[in-house]
Amino acid sequence: MKRPHSPVAVQAGKIQFVRTNSEKLGGRDLYRTILALSWARFALGVLCIYFCLNLVFASSYLLGGPCVAGMRAGSFSSAFFYSVQTLSTVGFGHLYPATFYGDVVTTLEIVVGMFFTAVVTGLIFVRFSRPVARLMFSQTMVISRFNGKPTLQIRVANLHHQPMVEAEFRMMIVRKELIDDDDSARRFYTLKLEFDRMIMFPSALTIRHVIDEQSPLYGVTPEQLAASGTRFMTSIVCIDTVIQAPVQSQTGYLWSDVFFGHRFVEIYTEREDGILEVDYGRLHETEPEPA
Repeated sequence: MKRPHSPVAVQAGKIQFVRTNSEKLGGRDLYRTILALSWARFALGVLCIYFCLNLVFASSYLLGGPCVAGMRAGSFSSAFFYSVQTLSTVGFGHLYPATFYGDVVTTLEIVVGMFFTAVVTGLIFVRFSRPVARLMFSQTMVISRFNGKPTLQIRVANLHHQPMVEAEFRMMIVRKELIDDDDSARRFYTLKLEFDRMIMFPSALTIRHVIDEQSPLYGVTPEQLAASGTRFMTSIVCIDTVIQAPVQSQTGYLWSDVFFGHRFVEIYTEREDGILEVDYGRLHETEPEPA
């Protein structure tokens, strides 16, 4: 009987999926997983592998007896720090292989050390060089009247100190709908936005979907959103003007994240010199819609 694989959690914004019986990760997937780690976890993983390699080679030197000249007999600390010098190809000179066994283990460790250093250096370079879309989405969505019509709105902000260009916005919903008397299916709908492209994206803006007769959200109530388990997905693709590379960011919202009868507070203020001041500290704040 084939052994089932462990469940895999996939997070898309506030929407979480758990995959069961999925295939194991391959070598290429391992590379992507390492790049997706936070810097803290990446550094911890590198240190753990480095420490384990030195433990293995230090134990190998101890098993070889007096295979390293100048190393104290039976001293694990002496063998460990000789391994550290050899793995990094530093070699201070006061310890050196004294037997054929020592030459073989030292040569093997030097090869492993060069490979380990090359791999870690490449991973660090990729992590530093890849563009990052530092975009912040509002924690909630609101439905309020805009230009006299009910409108679904979210806020998004560019956290870089330079503007993005050629920004494209997308928004979809997925919800359960009855297709037969006793059967239901998940349906996907693309929400038409008031604008879905921006030539320049310097700061913060509000993305809007007008809920008119053609909208899949027309006449929707909080109870209907909850009953259908409606979930929202939104993404932004734009170009980083510093690195000259496309970047992408996305998030998801649950039906419980939609605030009916609320609107986002104003965050733009025009100063006397004509400069627009944007208060990022109030990006997520909402207020009840005026009656």
